Amino acid sequence: MKQSVRLVASLALSAGFVAGAAMAADITGAGATFPYPLYAKWATSYKATTSNNMNYQSIGSGGGIKQIQSKTVDFGASDMPLKPEELEKSGLTQFPTVLGGVVPVINVPGIAAGQVKFTGQLLADIFLGKVSKWNDPAIASLNPGVKLPDQKITVVRRSDGSGTSFIFTNYLSKVSSEWASKVGSNTAVNWPTGVGGKGNEGVANYVTRIKGSIGYVEYAYAKQNKLAYGDLKNEAGSFVAPSDKSFRAAAANADWKKAPGFYLLLTNQPGKDSWPIAGATFILMHKKQDKPAQGTEVLKFFDWAYKNGDKTALDLDYIPMPDNVKTVIRTSWKQITDASGKPVLN
Repeated sequence: MKQSVRLVASLALSAGFVAGAAMAADITGAGATFPYPLYAKWATSYKATTSNNMNYQSIGSGGGIKQIQSKTVDFGASDMPLKPEELEKSGLTQFPTVLGGVVPVINVPGIAAGQVKFTGQLLADIFLGKVSKWNDPAIASLNPGVKLPDQKITVVRRSDGSGTSFIFTNYLSKVSSEWASKVGSNTAVNWPTGVGGKGNEGVANYVTRIKGSIGYVEYAYAKQNKLAYGDLKNEAGSFVAPSDKSFRAAAANADWKKAPGFYLLLTNQPGKDSWPIAGATFILMHKKQDKPAQGTEVLKFFDWAYKNGDKTALDLDYIPMPDNVKTVIRTSWKQITDASGKPVLN
């Protein structure tokens, strides 16, 4: 990755919303910040290849769902897949674009990336506010030999509707019954403690600035902002580090063909190498297109991305969808039609 996330985001925004100069083939989308660095890169390459713009607003998954439901964008983006009945209710369809991982990031003086280990229960207790100092016995006993400071823990979480929050809280709900009963999982929850940052960018910024803090971000944001992260004990009992290998391992048993509406959650998956907070990010579109030409252009863009964007995804630490899954996804596009029922992409 040669550019910072902030630079990529800045370029995308500056190039993206020259609305007055929009051409017929230009398309607009909005939603998840999780894939934003990748979509910005894809948009730049697509523009260079086709002269068409893909304009994407990184506003969080909750905003992306609302905007596609209100038809103010050509596509929405969310890290929280909608359930099949929710898709049906809104007349939507969805498909995944890439896989990735959410990682706990920390700012503790003297502690480097991978030096501190967490369990899911410990993470839940920290985000519940029950473990409030870095030298708490619950952390110290898990990390013998690590010099932990007598310092308050500042929890940093999202302030906006967020698919990254959904993936994170979905994981905490699976590993902590107390978290599940008191907080639960969603794009926005009633956080017991902490300060809120907007987008992955906002959380990364707060963690960078606040000593003693802990937050959660998509892996690309941790790397680009040079944030220390913790290893995590997975469902098989192994401590694993976030990496493309551990994200792939989490997705290894995913059977997208048998997932109606591609509704599939990848948190706390089995396997000794699996990263436990993995997830996919999704595109949302209306099945019946009011502006079929725009729907065609959206599908052309993602078809191009599936054909040409895997290396860029890997460079940014996302995991491309397997080729056989891409075939299933392309087949699903036939249900996106014009008013007469004709598929918008032949």
